[in-house]
Amino acid sequence: MAESKTNAMRLLDKSQIPYETLNYDHEDGQIHGTAVAEKIGRPQESVFKTLVAHQSGQISQICVFVIPVAEELDLKKAAKAAGAKKIEMLPVKDLLKWTGYIRGGCSPVGMKKLYPTFIDASAEGLKIIAVSAGRIGTQMELNPQQLAEQVKAVFFPLTKEA
Repeated sequence: MAESKTNAMRLLDKSQIPYETLNYDHEDGQIHGTAVAEKIGRPQESVFKTLVAHQSGQISQICVFVIPVAEELDLKKAAKAAGAKKIEMLPVKDLLKWTGYIRGGCSPVGMKKLYPTFIDASAEGLKIIAVSAGRIGTQMELNPQQLAEQVKAVFFPLTKEA
């Protein structure tokens, strides 16, 4: 049986951007990034999570940040990337309303609107990265440059220094 395509997959198909889907078991409740990387058999550096934030005091000013799963978003760098004074994480309860996605299944592709999107600079040197395909249990691997083109993203250093 063919798996049903997510909105993110349909948009990539429409743009003729090649990707490969990777499915993983999430029945154990393990949907955090490092567990996902392990389940799909990919190095943590090539598996990215999608974080949604907003400009401080302006919840409608949404920004999307795509960073390696084992890293933490540096809010000061995120604000600089977005040209904002201050960035705050979008409350999880608001994620579906603003993006159309739920926590653990949030893809940078196919949100309700095309929000300003920033991909961590570490992705720029990689041939392939994995991001959520738009549902829990499915990742899609694609070229980071093509992902950036699809979502009009900018590469920018976004993670906290070790």
